[in-house]
Amino acid sequence: MCGICGVISADPRPVEPAVRAMMRGMVHRGPDDEGFELLPLESGENGAVAGFGFRRLAILDLSAAGHQPMFNPATGDCLVFNGEIYNFRQLRAELQLGGCVFRGTSDTEVLLQALSTWGEAAVGRLEGMFAFAFYQASSRRILLARDPLGIKPLYVASQLDRLVFASEIRPLLGSGLVPGDLDLAGIAGMLAYGAVQSPRTVFAHVRSFPAGHVQWVDGGAARGRPAEPPRRFWDFPRQTLAHDRPLALKTIHDLLREAVLRHLVADVPVGVFLSAGVDSTVIASFAREYTPKVTAFTVGFGAVHGIDEVAPAAATAAALGVKHVSVTLDAANIQAKWHDWLQGMDSPSIDGFNTYVVSRRLAAEGAVVGLSGLGADELFGGYGTFRRAIDWSRLLRALRFVPRGLKLGALSALGAAGGRPGALEKLADLVAGDTSVAGVALALRRALSNSRIEAMGLATGRVGLAADYLEAGPARPTPALDGDPFNTVARLEATHYMGDTLLRDTDANSMRHSLEVRVPFLDLALVNYVSALPGRLKLGRRLGPTKLLLREAGDAVISEQVANRRKTGFTLPIGEWMRGRMREPCEAAIEQLAGQAFIEGTEVVGTWRTFLAEPRSMHWSRPLALVVLGRSFVKGWSGQSGPNPPRASLTPTAPAPCSRRLVVCGTRPSDATGCSLPICTYSRAGRPIASL
Repeated sequence: MCGICGVISADPRPVEPAVRAMMRGMVHRGPDDEGFELLPLESGENGAVAGFGFRRLAILDLSAAGHQPMFNPATGDCLVFNGEIYNFRQLRAELQLGGCVFRGTSDTEVLLQALSTWGEAAVGRLEGMFAFAFYQASSRRILLARDPLGIKPLYVASQLDRLVFASEIRPLLGSGLVPGDLDLAGIAGMLAYGAVQSPRTVFAHVRSFPAGHVQWVDGGAARGRPAEPPRRFWDFPRQTLAHDRPLALKTIHDLLREAVLRHLVADVPVGVFLSAGVDSTVIASFAREYTPKVTAFTVGFGAVHGIDEVAPAAATAAALGVKHVSVTLDAANIQAKWHDWLQGMDSPSIDGFNTYVVSRRLAAEGAVVGLSGLGADELFGGYGTFRRAIDWSRLLRALRFVPRGLKLGALSALGAAGGRPGALEKLADLVAGDTSVAGVALALRRALSNSRIEAMGLATGRVGLAADYLEAGPARPTPALDGDPFNTVARLEATHYMGDTLLRDTDANSMRHSLEVRVPFLDLALVNYVSALPGRLKLGRRLGPTKLLLREAGDAVISEQVANRRKTGFTLPIGEWMRGRMREPCEAAIEQLAGQAFIEGTEVVGTWRTFLAEPRSMHWSRPLALVVLGRSFVKGWSGQSGPNPPRASLTPTAPAPCSRRLVVCGTRPSDATGCSLPICTYSRAGRPIASL
């Protein structure tokens, strides 16, 4: 819907220039309007202030009544809000009964009145996707909040004398108030999973605000006083519903129908992403009931790959009687689109090119809102990881008494017999790692193995992450559910892969084209219900189609052919492109990454050369992770051009030229002063630290 940003500072002078710089960096998120407001957090001329900035993509109430930052004239409260509140009509009616008077018809005004009336308690009553900052005039505090599943992004940079927030990372850096020091843990997590893992980013001073949390911030945040930590307001249900299959099917059908209806509310054109699968077909079928003029969009890549889903999707659209538009990838300009996708990336990720392509075409067709089937696989078990995680966990626990060396030897024998080395490395991680269902599910999502990342100089001990390259402590994914392996995998997929990759990349790549993507399968009522059902109802037959419960719930609106079609997904010949038409820009990115001081360049180059010489030796996601990371140094995330990126950490005290190639800062202080970096590979006396 929009882009929000803000600065809380003890010094008011840099606030407005910084906020306006961030607003300029997010025009693509909101080309229709902008606004800025300065708000007092302390009394007196020298008191701390907050600056709120906003870029608007008008979707509900296209008039000036939807302008932000939005004030409540009765209280002086102020709001900047990105997202959509789908139950805003019910909340509006309740607030009107209590005496609230509305000037417009937007959900933003409903949210503002709800927060002014109910305070923080209003957040738990919201159903939608949102990230917002709410200024409470009576207490001169600011409430930050993000929706339960993290559909809408929010990034925060906190320092001793200021706090800065925004919908994207690059505008934060463009504010001039946030240093661009790199975070090795964020980089290592990106290489491990193909996308940066929350709450980290690739920048040391920027963190992703946690999904399903709220946080109050006051003027003390600008004077070195730590703010109270974010608090969770939502979590997956802990109780399992004892519903039988017929009742579950009817309830899911009704909840999904209602979810699609609510997600169609807009004062602008709406489109549907339509593949040949069950998820998008169900959404398109329900959407057709309420909006006969809805347009379905399908990506076709037959020209560059020889096979796609255009024909069956077109047949589905014809059966539904809706307009169908095929987005065909042109082999002649695919390199330009690939380059533009990489260049505009807000956070490095191997995912999102498909969303970039289809969003670009939807915007060209005049659509401002698109409905996606994202979330169905996580809720209903559409990935192979559901079955594989359960089976592998059982096998590995059965083999727990077999010596580790013997198991690894068997894997080596498989490699000698012609197995893919990259896959065998991941198997070695499985054998040596956590054999629980949760541990195996995470391992199956890995892009690079532990041994490859360690060879690049980013071992977990050095970067401060747990053994699986995730954050240790409370920031880890939702814990496993005892006795329900399916729901354990489902919640990990939702909080980990979906949250850190799919949702983040979908938002970034669609909003680059001023397109809002809505996800009806993540409607909160549907998520709460399906997540509480026992896993046995959702697992399905071992050799049958996945998402059986969803297929049966949608039986009345989808054909038997669609219901029985196996999941194919949106696959592109990325590996072929990287070795062919995109080889030159990929090799330029590899060269840039290999030249950075924080990583072992020989390993980076060696991985790329092996990929070229032996295509079957590894999945393309491994070299793509290196290309994406290296491409970021050609034109940095902050928008700074040139080959010299920010250093990997703060500059040490009194640095002198280093006689060795260090893995952290590239310089070595004299032995007299010692290195001030807590993660430097040299001690204060200049001697290597064995543990790192």
